[in-house]
Amino acid sequence: MNYMMMGRFVGRILLVEAVFMVPSLLISLVKQESMARIGFAASICITLFLSLLLLVLCKGSRRSFKARDGLVCVGVSWIVMSLLGCLPFYISREIPSYLDALFETVSGFTTTGSSILSEIEGLSMSIGGVSRTGWAVWVCWCLCWLWAHPVRAARVLPCIFCGRRARDRRWESLFRR
Repeated sequence: MNYMMMGRFVGRILLVEAVFMVPSLLISLVKQESMARIGFAASICITLFLSLLLLVLCKGSRRSFKARDGLVCVGVSWIVMSLLGCLPFYISREIPSYLDALFETVSGFTTTGSSILSEIEGLSMSIGGVSRTGWAVWVCWCLCWLWAHPVRAARVLPCIFCGRRARDRRWESLFRR
């Protein structure tokens, strides 16, 4: 297995997650929600740090990627994104228990509809309050296609992240009879 390439892949996925937290941070700045602002700023910093650490440590990786590596990457990135995606809920104290925040995040990523929150309208606007804009909705919508379809993601994403030649070979193999 190509662990270095998998590290690069997970690093890029975490970079995308950090970018998806930025709109909620902007909402918390505009709405002057201090706890949510701290939660998102800290979460973005932690996620960016881990992402950049993985990208730097795995910089010289080979560009070969097999289906097994892709499945492992999807599983690991799913778990890591959930562990880091619950930080805004937990750090802002909107959900005081880390496990409850993790449940809420995993529930959002998998779009199950389950929730530990009895009143989502009571949350701050950037976390997912009154108009349901914010991280609670972003958790549900950002990258849902990836998590809802791991097999498709395991086949397509290595083509995207492995470079042009590997991508061309993959697309040629899809249309070959």
